[in-house]
Amino acid sequence: MTSIQPASDTPLRLQLTGITKRYPGVVANDGISLSVQPGEIHAVLGENGAGKSTLMKIIYGAVKPDAGEVIFDGQPTHIRNPQEARALGIAMVFQHFSLFETASVAENVWLGLNKRLTLPEVTRQITEVASAYGLEVDPDRPVHTLGVGEMQRVEIIRALLTRPRLLILDEPTSVLTPQAVEKLFVTLRQLAAEGCSILYISHKLHEIRALCTACTVMRAGRVTGVCDPRQESNASLSRMMIGAEPPALAHHERTPGDLALRVQGLDLKRESPFGTDLAHISLDVRAGEVVGIAGVSGNGQRELLFALSGEDQRAPASSISILGQAAGKLPPGKRRALGLHFVPEERLGRGAVPELPLAHNLLLTRREAVGQFGWLRTGQLYKQAAGIIERFKVKAAGPQAPARSLSGGNLQKYIMGREIDAKPRLLIVAQPTWGVDVGAAAQIRSEILALRDAGCAVLVVSEELEELFEICDRLHVIAKGHLSPSIARRDATVEQIGEWMSGLWHDEASAPSPVQQEGAHAAA
Repeated sequence: MTSIQPASDTPLRLQLTGITKRYPGVVANDGISLSVQPGEIHAVLGENGAGKSTLMKIIYGAVKPDAGEVIFDGQPTHIRNPQEARALGIAMVFQHFSLFETASVAENVWLGLNKRLTLPEVTRQITEVASAYGLEVDPDRPVHTLGVGEMQRVEIIRALLTRPRLLILDEPTSVLTPQAVEKLFVTLRQLAAEGCSILYISHKLHEIRALCTACTVMRAGRVTGVCDPRQESNASLSRMMIGAEPPALAHHERTPGDLALRVQGLDLKRESPFGTDLAHISLDVRAGEVVGIAGVSGNGQRELLFALSGEDQRAPASSISILGQAAGKLPPGKRRALGLHFVPEERLGRGAVPELPLAHNLLLTRREAVGQFGWLRTGQLYKQAAGIIERFKVKAAGPQAPARSLSGGNLQKYIMGREIDAKPRLLIVAQPTWGVDVGAAAQIRSEILALRDAGCAVLVVSEELEELFEICDRLHVIAKGHLSPSIARRDATVEQIGEWMSGLWHDEASAPSPVQQEGAHAAA
């Protein structure tokens, strides 16, 4: 699709000139200039910490610039808060979700809309938009029961309901399936054809090349180039963004070792009325292999991860074994003592305490710096944190920086680094490269493969099929609380896994798929 070219008397939808924002010890935006035409899908590309999210928050009124000018539809404007931005017709989908977890989906959406609408009217509109754009979500569900993929859908629906003139999307597809991404792209192209301008931040270069008609590249808070991404390759965009192409992964076939994780016939009723029942889940992960679980968010991933990590201890003891020990009833600390380390999908709040320094966030899962009688060896703790920051190229002010001060991608690198650096015997990780740039994603995936080659057993739960095909030895799919048979990565195709994500698998030696079971119940 080509961008809509304005007539000579049609003003730019958005023009930024000399936007500057400083924080203690860092210049997040340094004299940024950016122009967006009406009906243009404009990518903003840059590595983690390049200043993209700060710039978008300035446009949305969530952050005030120290210098520079914002012109919207030809009129100079000072956007003092998100409410004023929405009144202008600016909507934003944040990378870190801005949802009230104790409220329902409909109530969260209602908060950002014209209060002349009643809650039932908003609920009806949510259902209509969700159906039209393939963004399935239940308006009555409390947000705290949603997975990250479902929360992402809520944010997108909330933005679409405002009928924006400028839509800002910060990593909108990071936890969407390929099918959902295609539907979203149809929606975005339709919006652009109607005159809506879109600012699109993503680290997925193939998406930018397929969707966007212009691209501004940022590095270290400055604009380093403007291009038409349709005329570029992934390699050339990578060089513009990080100065080099990401290294190719070395994935060697190896014979797996001893059994590290076994799940046998796990049946678990959902704790939340909006959750998913787990039905007869069986799964093996051996030392020296990476096993992946694909699936659309909300199909039981959250419940399975809680059961494996020890947050949910209702499973029969024998249904989950870790390195030969019955672990279904063990709390998280005792599972870590067996050699399990875990990376949750929620970075802030579950993976890290926002207000704590990075060094002290190590204590959530690491105890090397805790001495006799609980005394803390501060020097050792800060040295550990500094080593992780350096090894994983985390952009932070140092070990003393609070977790909330990091960009989403840099916090993900730190949390992944914290668990990988612990040299686990079994690593369970959800969404390992959510929101990180291509260079950092390649490093994290390389570190996972290095762990595997060193004999660690790795279980990866991800909604990014490209990632699973890149690092996994075997794949499963989870759908409606059922787990498919495993299939070797070399034998799998994206099309086949996509079908399985709808519950359409069949194996004579396994239980029927959830779709087949529903058909049998209907026939009965």
